[in-house]
Amino acid sequence: MRTRREYTKEFKEDAVRLAKERGNINEAARGLGINASVLRRWKRQHEEAPGQAFPGKGKPRDAEMAVLQRELRRIKEENEILKKAMGIFTKAPR
Repeated sequence: MRTRREYTKEFKEDAVRLAKERGNINEAARGLGINASVLRRWKRQHEEAPGQAFPGKGKPRDAEMAVLQRELRRIKEENEILKKAMGIFTKAPR
């Protein structure tokens, strides 16, 4: 099973710049050790929205959403703990 490689925004921007300078996406991709289709996709994303290309995982746009997601994770963990405790205490003694 292959793991998915992740690239930084800076690497992607440099790769797109290199491809434009060389004028040959296949050659640039080979030199960087990535697939040419990946570089083509990055180039297209960069051309469509130069300032917004490659947003990454970053911080959530909405601070309230981040708070709600953290709270939901905490509540799910508590719920799992309570389920396990309920199973332990409801077993009939031997």
